[in-house]
Amino acid sequence: MLEMIEIEQVFPAKRLTGIKAKVYEEIKKNPEIQGLAEGAEIAITAGSRGIANIVQILRDTVSALKALGYRPFLVPAMGSHGGATAEGQREVLKHLGITEEAVGAEIRSSMEVELIAHTEDGVPVYMDKHAYHADGIVVVNRVKTHTNFRGKIESGLSKMVTIGLGKIKGASFVHSNGAQHMARNIEKVSKCAIENANILMGLAIVENAYDETADIVGVARDEWHDKEAELLKEAKAMMPSLPVDQIDILIVEAMGKIYSGAGMDPNIIGRWRMDDMPDPEVPDVKRIVVLDLDHQSFGNAQGVGLADFTTRKLFDKINLHATYTNALTSTSLQRAMIPFIYPTEKEAIETAVKSLGPDVSLQTLKVVQIPNTLHLKRVLVSKPVVEEMERARREYKVIKTCNLAFDQHKELVHRLLVYNRRC
Repeated sequence: MLEMIEIEQVFPAKRLTGIKAKVYEEIKKNPEIQGLAEGAEIAITAGSRGIANIVQILRDTVSALKALGYRPFLVPAMGSHGGATAEGQREVLKHLGITEEAVGAEIRSSMEVELIAHTEDGVPVYMDKHAYHADGIVVVNRVKTHTNFRGKIESGLSKMVTIGLGKIKGASFVHSNGAQHMARNIEKVSKCAIENANILMGLAIVENAYDETADIVGVARDEWHDKEAELLKEAKAMMPSLPVDQIDILIVEAMGKIYSGAGMDPNIIGRWRMDDMPDPEVPDVKRIVVLDLDHQSFGNAQGVGLADFTTRKLFDKINLHATYTNALTSTSLQRAMIPFIYPTEKEAIETAVKSLGPDVSLQTLKVVQIPNTLHLKRVLVSKPVVEEMERARREYKVIKTCNLAFDQHKELVHRLLVYNRRC
């Protein structure tokens, strides 16, 4: 039986206190906001999953705008998610806790868009009709490393403008040129959108490695892309990581859109599974076993193809329409392909070990078990992993030791999700 050690990883921990005060401060000092006529309607974007304190941040944004005499409302800004339907996107917001009652403002959901311009390369620029016809738009989103590409700007304010507000039409055009051109297209389309729509400001959220709000920064129109690039560097410096770079078996308790746009963050697991994007050298994970699909993914199993082995439990939760729509829009088809399926967690994990070859030794096996790719504070690791962390002088705390054991239903006894998931 394999002994596992539960550890708590130590990461940089900058944390923002006083969220409401910071939101008010950033909004009130923006000149575009101050220049509006009383009673102006302002659209606020909402849609990215897994953002800490997002309901409070949106509620405070609404409250700050109302205090200035404006009439704010929310628009779902999530490309093709929610099955690419207006009601589906409203439901996604609801499951994130974002309701009209929670934020104090109306939600106007539609897949209808306006063609507002073309970039110099001829790429059409689309925008949600409700947002476009408002007196102004406040773009709220987390700035972070993207799961599909690398660039000066990745996932954040500009992506929310280009793909989120562009709905499925905008998302399809930007994705169709491939991952290697995504950063350039997002920057050019968002620049064109800022020039041709009433985008007032961005409200950028930066998180630390513990999935907590580290900062909230107002971004003005005239500094948009340079400021976002600075914030991306800050976010990358605070990213969590796996405890070691070389891993034999990675067990992921749950995947889903709530944890990453790719279901499992490729930046964490070291796998892209994209035709025009080579995998990074580290981390190097030989086998990935994913056990379950989080219910807050609503059946969207985009990213399941990043794993090698999975369970019947996960497979039975897949909504093929939602998964395929997301995969086709993003053009990341390999990520939606189904790995080896086994009836139980025990069989999936044991088969992954056997697949390493007949000479594999449990005594030297580097095994890491994580709750998901977003919450990496507490993880379970085998003894060889701890030994490597010691050699690398990685900071950690030992919580307890246990065995990689299974119950009568052949499911893992020791699980981490309960410790790492936000309440």
